[in-house]
Amino acid sequence: MNETFTFVDLFAGIGGFRLALESLGGKCLGFSEIAKDAITTYCENFKENEKDNLGDITKLADLPAHDFMTAGVPCQSWSIAGKNLGFDDDRGQLWNDTLFLLNKVRPKAFIFENVKGLADPRNQKALDYIMHRIQEAGYHAKACLINAYDYGVPQTRVRIYIVGFREEIYFKRFMLPKPNPGAVQLSDVLDDMKCENHTLYKKSAQRSLSCNEHGFNDYFLFNDLRDGETTIHSWNIKETTEKEKKICTFLLKNRRKSLYGPLDGNPLSFEHFKEMGCSISEIDLDELVKKEILKKVPYLFTVESTLPNLSEDEMLVMSFAKHGNLNRDIVKNERELKKRKIDAIEVLSVLEKKGAIKCTEWRYDFKNSKISTGLDGINRIFLPSSKIYPTLVASDTNDFISAVQIVAENIAEFREKFMSNVFLPKKFRKITKTESCRIQGFPDTFILPDSRPRWMHLIGNSVAVPVVRTFAKAVVDTGVFGGEYINTRNPKNESLELFPEYENFVKIRA
Repeated sequence: MNETFTFVDLFAGIGGFRLALESLGGKCLGFSEIAKDAITTYCENFKENEKDNLGDITKLADLPAHDFMTAGVPCQSWSIAGKNLGFDDDRGQLWNDTLFLLNKVRPKAFIFENVKGLADPRNQKALDYIMHRIQEAGYHAKACLINAYDYGVPQTRVRIYIVGFREEIYFKRFMLPKPNPGAVQLSDVLDDMKCENHTLYKKSAQRSLSCNEHGFNDYFLFNDLRDGETTIHSWNIKETTEKEKKICTFLLKNRRKSLYGPLDGNPLSFEHFKEMGCSISEIDLDELVKKEILKKVPYLFTVESTLPNLSEDEMLVMSFAKHGNLNRDIVKNERELKKRKIDAIEVLSVLEKKGAIKCTEWRYDFKNSKISTGLDGINRIFLPSSKIYPTLVASDTNDFISAVQIVAENIAEFREKFMSNVFLPKKFRKITKTESCRIQGFPDTFILPDSRPRWMHLIGNSVAVPVVRTFAKAVVDTGVFGGEYINTRNPKNESLELFPEYENFVKIRA
């Protein structure tokens, strides 16, 4: 394809934007990245000299004149998985550096990408501010919340894309093609895992994951905080008595009730467990602690005295006392402590040792208290028939792929076959480096480091290439770069176009 426009690749990562834009005929005039591993990988794949890296965006006063600006602005400040501090986090200020360069260089069009947290109602003011600044720079822009699964990858990856044009006529012409969910499915990108196709069970399938034709989830979830037909709990995989199972089930069913505390999940005291109406003792609960299914936590503290030698952090924690008490779970979720990066639990421990506070109530909670952590290093095991994989993240996940497909007529048989044919014989594995590239829409030939933590960090931080290509093509089709205007409202032009090499791979697999 002949070169039709020039672009600059800001917050370039490993080059997901560049792959997409070059496949449409774009020519890269410069890239900006500060992460050493990403720079090395980018230069190796695109035959660039590391010395040509534009470097830290906060130190850039100008950029080469170009047509199209792309930027995957660092997302930690807005991520729901992070602390959700927005502009209270210095990293959020990188938006200001990006918008400064947009106004300075004034390209014909741009695409900015960020996590879906930026579109969350809690961050509405921040998004409004960004859109206002773009408007002040004289651009016409819109924000789109897109799931990558709808545009060419077998992954639920919801991101916000902000697309803008210097001239209004092209902004009015901009139109994305219709979503085409399931164009690529998980089985299409897995090696040596063939499975029979089956119809998606539409009545109960959620957008984030999928079910088989009987309505059973195409994955098994390992955690103690939620329940479901395909959820595996600690007491299902560890040797426990029927009484212990009842104790765990009681905690599971009651910990989210407001009667026991103000949070979405509250630990319960021994007095609460006695409501079960059976002969339960603290020895029973402590036995579950020994089995590492439960944990015992200090919950309520009484303020004994305000000592004169307390640090500023300690005084701040003490200030959250209500009616002379400090609630451990409430204190650790205080926004001000998060902003200052104060470990509330650690400070409470120090205050107790100093005699400023005294624990007056202990409670029991599940030891595995994070859903994403799972159990014994396993969060979810997906069957080969699954249509979709969860979001790839930089820190990797505890998600696995089953090497065995399961067919069952009822949920009891489904669970039994999973435990006996998959879990107990350990017939499951993590996705490979090549498979992770395909899940993000990168070609098999893309070069990544050998170390799993390194390549997972790089690919998990990247954009989904087919999604960017879809957006970029819709921009090009407006004629903004001097080409022919293609009216995407015409049904003939509404089919999804994948990244060429990726599309060929899927066809070969099919």
